Amino acid sequence: MLLDVDGTLLDSNDAHALAYQEALRAHGIEQSFDRIRHLIGMGSDRILPMLAGVDPESDLGRRIQEKKRAVFRERYLPELRPTRGARELLEHLRARGLKPVAASSASGKELHMLLKAANVDDLVEAATSSDDADESKPAPDIVEAAVLRSGLPQEQLIMIGDTPYDVEAARRAGVGIIALRSGGWEDEDLSGALVTYDDPADLLAHFGSSPLAD
Repeated sequence: MLLDVDGTLLDSNDAHALAYQEALRAHGIEQSFDRIRHLIGMGSDRILPMLAGVDPESDLGRRIQEKKRAVFRERYLPELRPTRGARELLEHLRARGLKPVAASSASGKELHMLLKAANVDDLVEAATSSDDADESKPAPDIVEAAVLRSGLPQEQLIMIGDTPYDVEAARRAGVGIIALRSGGWEDEDLSGALVTYDDPADLLAHFGSSPLAD
């Protein structure tokens, strides 16, 4: 069982966009919230070139990323809340013998904080992050790393995610995906998913008829 975190288990997508906007502005780069928000779900390796033409490995790119992480951690993270039913869904998955493996575009250090904020850090047995991949979503690298971490073949796994980038990454990795609307995307944006639910609570309420019940 593979799980995205931001927008899937933690209501954090808007906060990431606001933190990016402030970090860019601090370095003289203006971008609209809507433009940034549309890219949340990818990693900085993709977001910075697309938003500002900035190489994430350059001095400027590193400064922007450091500022974004600091703003997110200090201003927004303490106020974030889990998506509805996040912990209950993971408890149910574990009770059925499924091993939750996080597959996130966040860095390893940030991922631990996100899982704790989502109140599921004790339920996720393994995780892969941007530290484990050459490219972030929608490239399949992070999902492929999570498949290896799970110890199961990809055809026996299903991922849960909330962005078009999760859907594309999972499909490119040969993994079926359940999409959630909790990340703020419309159903047409999430086309390619096996099925779409409102949030973890909605998936749990319909678990018996979901692909996870097979």
